Amino acid sequence: MESPELSFSLAYFVFSLCFVFTPNEFRSAGLTVQNLFSSWLGSEDVGFVQYHVRRTSLTVLLHSALPLGYYMGMCIAAPEKNLGYIYQVSDGWRAFFIFSLCLQLVSWMLVIYWSRRHWSNHPISRTLQAHVRPPHSNWGSVAASVNDEFRRIDKFASGAPGARVIVTDSWVLKVTTYHVYMALQRDCHVTVTESRQHQLSPDSASPTQFLTLRVDSINPAIRAFDIRLNSTEYAELREKLHAPIRNSANVVIHQTISELFLETFRAQVELNPPHTLPSGQELEPCIGCMQVPAGTKLIRLCHTEGAETESDCQQCFCRPMWCLSCLGRWFASRQDQQRPETWLSSRVPCPTCRAKFCILDICVVR
Repeated sequence: MESPELSFSLAYFVFSLCFVFTPNEFRSAGLTVQNLFSSWLGSEDVGFVQYHVRRTSLTVLLHSALPLGYYMGMCIAAPEKNLGYIYQVSDGWRAFFIFSLCLQLVSWMLVIYWSRRHWSNHPISRTLQAHVRPPHSNWGSVAASVNDEFRRIDKFASGAPGARVIVTDSWVLKVTTYHVYMALQRDCHVTVTESRQHQLSPDSASPTQFLTLRVDSINPAIRAFDIRLNSTEYAELREKLHAPIRNSANVVIHQTISELFLETFRAQVELNPPHTLPSGQELEPCIGCMQVPAGTKLIRLCHTEGAETESDCQQCFCRPMWCLSCLGRWFASRQDQQRPETWLSSRVPCPTCRAKFCILDICVVR
């Protein structure tokens, strides 16, 4: 029969594992794998794939060493148990020691196997191998493509370190503790499968909605995986994701006040008179996002709406420099967040020259 001391020790060990695998306190103190072994891991920005190949391998070794480390710690903390003499301890402690030792040996054998042939046996490398197709000749070439796109500043990134979601121009990535899931955007489709609402949020007094999205690839060698994100980030994800997004019939995505305002903002601006560019003038990229051409021009038009009222708006002489989405976000950011009913009727300064304008002064460039 198992002794009460062993039962208490095993319960304490399980509690310790739970504490390790929810490492908010360790992260706040800087005690993470990434920080402690940063010199060996290298830089994620320089080599994303190589960094996570090393990180996941090291994580497997460290986590598998926890039971053995606990046993060795008990040898020091409880010398009266004589745990250092394996043939004198109880059957329970002996079985625990053998299990801990075997787990550590198996993990080392696994990592050594992964590292052969320049880490080509690692699960991340095998995932990349499944994406090899022209113009890529091997998984190293695919890894170089992933590294290059990760270094770009226009990628979408969200989530906690243990479940991070990254979307680049060509890839959908999910970084977990032991693996990095990958899918090519052109080969996958995304489905919103679940939404959960939480009434309490440390960042906002309003309820928070989290969405679960299923990423399926037409490549049979790529396993489907789930990503989870805040509904407030859904619009940004949708802009970056070129793959089609399907919504399950029973899932309702709640839009934020800012997203609702942007829809109304676009609809109202479309009602304003368009602005025709002079011949020979070309549109430059929007200086806010650098992704689309600048498609708006500020022209003082509100004073013509009513002759009896004097407008506080000013004439802006800037050339078209902002797209409609970026200008709408700038307009919303300058508002009183507690009084959304006043947003459409308010005036804000031009983000470039500071001349005041209202929503009636925004013209779409044709």
